[in-house]
Amino acid sequence: MPGAKENATVALEEQVPVINFSLGKGDWIVERAHKYGGKVIATVVNEKHARSAASIGVDALMATGHEAAAHGGDVTSLCLVPALASKFPDLPIICAGGIGDGRGLAAMLSLGADAVAMGSRLATTVESPLAHNVKEAVVSRSESDTIYGKNFDGLYARVMRTDAGVAAMKRPMNPVSAAIKAFSAAQLVKLPMWKVIPGLLTQWDKMYQLSLFGAATEKLMAATIDGNLDQGVQFIGQSQGLINDIPTVDVLLNRVVQEAYESHQKLNSKWQQ
Repeated sequence: MPGAKENATVALEEQVPVINFSLGKGDWIVERAHKYGGKVIATVVNEKHARSAASIGVDALMATGHEAAAHGGDVTSLCLVPALASKFPDLPIICAGGIGDGRGLAAMLSLGADAVAMGSRLATTVESPLAHNVKEAVVSRSESDTIYGKNFDGLYARVMRTDAGVAAMKRPMNPVSAAIKAFSAAQLVKLPMWKVIPGLLTQWDKMYQLSLFGAATEKLMAATIDGNLDQGVQFIGQSQGLINDIPTVDVLLNRVVQEAYESHQKLNSKWQQ
C-alpha cells in the first residue's frame, strides 16, 4: 500500500510500543520493534496468514472476520476466532469484525479471543476525527447497509452502502483512468515519475494496484475528512447496525465492560436453570 513502509519506518524510529501491520511481510518490523521492547500485532484473515505471522515472531494475532470494515476476509469472526484460538494457543487473539457492544465482547471471550477491536464503534465517538455527519450516517444505518467487494481498491473490502459506494464497487477502473491515477498516486507518496512510466510498461499489475489505492485514498479522504458521502466512500463494518449513539470513549468503554459482565451473568443464570 502506498506510504505503508515509510509509515512503519517512522513508527519504529519513534519506538511506538505497539505496532499493528497487515497486507504484507512484517518480519523486518518485528525484528526492529523487538530490539527496543516493542510488541507487534499481525492482522490476519485465515490460518495461512496466521501461520506466516507466527513464524516471524509476532506477539499477537488480530483475527479479522468477514463482518469487519475495510479488508476483512471471507470467514466470519464466529468461526475464525475459535479456529485460530485452537491452532495458536500460545498467541493472544484479538477479534476484529462485528463487535459493537458488550455482548460481542462476552461472545468473543467465550470463543477463545483474549480481546476485541472495535474500529467502527470507536470511530463513532465524540473524540474520533471522523467527520461528524458521517458519524450520524453510521447511527442512522443498519447492519445490512454495507457492500463487500474488490472493485473499490483492488482488495476485498467492506464499505458503507451509499450511491458513491455502490458506484465504486460496480466495476473496476478502466486502463486509461488507471494510468492517470497511477501518476496521482505516485505524487501522493512522492514516487519519482521516471519510476512510474517503466512500471506501467513492465509491471502493469503492480501499477494498476497502485492506481486503485490512489483513487481509493481520494474517495476515503473525501468521506472521512470532508464528510462528503456524495462523492466519497466510507469503510464501515456490519457492526454499524449495533451503533445507535455517539458517546465519549470513556462512556463507551465503561458501558461495553458493564454489558459484557451482564451478559456473562445472564448466561450463568441460564446454565443454572
